[in-house]
Amino acid sequence: MNVVATTNAPAAIGPYSQGIIVNGMFYSSGQIPLTATGELVDGDIVVQTHQVFANLKAVLEAAGSSLDNVVKTTVFMKDMNDFVAMNEVYASHFSQHKPARSAVEVARLPKDVKIEIEVLAVVK
Repeated sequence: MNVVATTNAPAAIGPYSQGIIVNGMFYSSGQIPLTATGELVDGDIVVQTHQVFANLKAVLEAAGSSLDNVVKTTVFMKDMNDFVAMNEVYASHFSQHKPARSAVEVARLPKDVKIEIEVLAVVK
């Protein structure tokens, strides 16, 4: 088991890792819209989703993977009414490759953000 850590994504804000690699698979912790320096990105679901993808790309790169190798995502949203706008941003990051996905509305997310996304990816 290998721990993945990068300064190009926000540090964990609790007792967890940015990600773990086991048997050629990368399991990310949920990424929220914080900058790599830990600053909260305020804004609508579009702005926050773009920041989440910047973080996901950084941890995937640190793991030796990329969005092209993602097999499953889980999207946690504060308000399912934001789904269409989130989905447009999501689609722009997965243009050709379409991983399996779950999307759920939750009562509350860390730091009261609008979105959190976690991924499972193959490490090549």
